[in-house]
Amino acid sequence: MSIADLVHIPDLVATAEQSAAWPFEEARKLVERVKRTGQRSVLFETGYGPSGLPHIGTFGEVARTTMVRNAFRILTEDKIPTRLLCFSDDMDGMRKVPDNVPNRELLAEHLHRPLTRVPDPFGEFESFGHHNNAMLRRFLDTFGFQYEFASATDYYTSGRFDEILIRAAERYQAVMDIMLPTLGEERRATYSCFLPISPTTGRVLYVPMKHVDGKNHTVTFEDEDGSDVTLPVTGGNVKLQWKPDFGARWAALGVDFEMYGKDHQPNTVVYDSICRALGGVAPEHFVYELFLDDKGQKISKSKGNGITIDEWLKYASPESLALFMYSKPREAKKLYFDVIPRQVDDYLTFLEKFPGQIVKEQLGNPVFHIHGGHPPKVETVSDAENHSTTVTFAMLLNLVAVANSEDPQVLWGFIRRYSSTVSAENHPGLAKMVGYAIAYYRDFVRPTKVYRAPTEQERAALADLAKALSEHAGSTDGNALQAVVYEIGRAHFPDLSGKTKSPDGRPGVSQTWFATIYQVLLGADRGPRFGSFAALYGVNETCALIRKGLDGSLMTEHQNFLDSRG
Repeated sequence: MSIADLVHIPDLVATAEQSAAWPFEEARKLVERVKRTGQRSVLFETGYGPSGLPHIGTFGEVARTTMVRNAFRILTEDKIPTRLLCFSDDMDGMRKVPDNVPNRELLAEHLHRPLTRVPDPFGEFESFGHHNNAMLRRFLDTFGFQYEFASATDYYTSGRFDEILIRAAERYQAVMDIMLPTLGEERRATYSCFLPISPTTGRVLYVPMKHVDGKNHTVTFEDEDGSDVTLPVTGGNVKLQWKPDFGARWAALGVDFEMYGKDHQPNTVVYDSICRALGGVAPEHFVYELFLDDKGQKISKSKGNGITIDEWLKYASPESLALFMYSKPREAKKLYFDVIPRQVDDYLTFLEKFPGQIVKEQLGNPVFHIHGGHPPKVETVSDAENHSTTVTFAMLLNLVAVANSEDPQVLWGFIRRYSSTVSAENHPGLAKMVGYAIAYYRDFVRPTKVYRAPTEQERAALADLAKALSEHAGSTDGNALQAVVYEIGRAHFPDLSGKTKSPDGRPGVSQTWFATIYQVLLGADRGPRFGSFAALYGVNETCALIRKGLDGSLMTEHQNFLDSRG
């Protein structure tokens, strides 16, 4: 089923026109633009600076832009052709050597040369720029984005930008009049919107122009050897400074929509003004907040202080990453390894809710936008009595912990005991998640677990829980087992605040009870729905786990593990 098929769903287009989901809000602006200009197609663009290995922020721009593109196609009933152009600024000079690449001394010899003329430190591609472009395309292809890739080097050297460069030479003063007021006094004295490529050293030069000939479309400057050089602005001899380049590219390509990070927001007026000065129509914009690392600092491609695309995919699915990108794009968010489990399980929750929602709710559900309007069915496992459950990432992480094994077959043993018909073949999503959970547990969870001894009150409650659960030996009914957990909790840790009550009006259960279970038995502050966990792990095994928590074995085993790591 395609986007075109979606528009035939009753009330979908009309509901989309009122939807508060941010992709529809942005798409409605484009609909108005089309009405205003009468244009017959729409071009979406994303920019990529390949000065370092691609990071997730780059992926986020493509994912979010695709969401707006799909929303636009729904609103226009897929009658207006659209394109998504992923543009790499690979002709930029390499200003510094990235911290996270091999053979750094090799790169140091090529500072300030265009990235596509810098050797690949990995020894795999024609240049460092080509390498980083390939890394970006590999992920975008893996995720299945529909896009066209564009290289600044190709556009500058092939002549595709010649027309806009000639116009920039002819309207040089107009562009400079926009730029100069934004610069400090010292920079104004030497600034030019043109950056020539030195014919002697091959480096991108930040030098003043001695003359810009708008008639012959040439620039004259002092080269690094002290000689005056005159070059045509066409054919890849020069490139534009990054702010003029933004606006000139919009004008040259006819870009209708581009999003970028908040650090670009102060320059939006400059970009738009240059675009108009060069005869273009400024596109619609969407400004998103920046991603932060675990210390609250902005992530950087050159520093490598965030998560790489490959790192996220080692521990979680592309869909979980897309959910992270969809959620609250105008709020600064921490992008580090500890956000992964929540994203995986939130994705499963949204997927589970989708089929039962009305159209308005579905259009606001992130999975609608992650999957272009066609989210798959959530994978569930069912026992012999047809009790169904969704196996969550948190549940798998705790299964790995209590099983004390990183063998996938051990986890599948628990899962098959719950549901004899489940397999990696008929549950491919679960199969991948088992591998993700083992890798994440090994690298991040196990080293940070902190088990504690129960208090006397907690000891009595846990002993009662083991006794009560033992009466349900062999049960795989997660709801029934959860009811036991609640009943014991209500007896020992009732919620006396009155904020929570059971359906029969009795007090609810204090969160202290659940914290006790997680901290004493799982070595964590949070955990899965414990009844569902017991159904999957096994009631007898869960009772044995409780006994180990009571006699201190869990604390001893974990301390032995920590000691073995030194």
